[in-house]
Amino acid sequence: MDAVVNSLNDKDNRPTEAEAEEAVRTLLRWVGDDINREGLRDTPKRVVKAYKELFSGYEQDAEEELGRTFEEVAGYDDIVLVKDIPFFSHCEHHMVPIIGKAHVAYLPDGKVLGLSKIARVVEIYGRRLQIQETMTSQVAHSIDDALHPRGVAVMIEAEHMCMAMRGIKKQGSTTITTTFTGAFKSDPHEQIRFMTLIRG
Repeated sequence: MDAVVNSLNDKDNRPTEAEAEEAVRTLLRWVGDDINREGLRDTPKRVVKAYKELFSGYEQDAEEELGRTFEEVAGYDDIVLVKDIPFFSHCEHHMVPIIGKAHVAYLPDGKVLGLSKIARVVEIYGRRLQIQETMTSQVAHSIDDALHPRGVAVMIEAEHMCMAMRGIKKQGSTTITTTFTGAFKSDPHEQIRFMTLIRG
């Protein structure tokens, strides 16, 4: 999964900004609008600039972000939970927004992460073309690989604009995905604690 993403990071294979802007002009013509009218003249530049921000996750490395840990925890070994982390992503099938929140927990085994790093990992994977199932797994396994805790739990709740704006057009429906590793996977009590803290 990450190997595919890394190969796309090869700058030599990427179109130039001018080529990207021309692609936007092509789409504008395809939908039937006049690319020379005042409101659309700068749209290709604006879209390319927006895409740089919206898909900045391809320029970032979650493993590098999680590289620093802290061992001075005074023996703390209970659940660490960061909940309600907002994110915006884009569906890889239709390139329309996914809007949601992530809840991420882990059981430390002698070291902890800076709390902002957890939110940063959600942001990195969110700012790529995604399906929610993949993003949930990526967040969990990147923390598991970097920290080697006793367990990781991730739940993502999101609304998909590909369902709300097109196709079946069901606004307000929410998709929930989870990934559990270690003790969260093997011990139902830990899963219950995670869910209770999220809903509390």
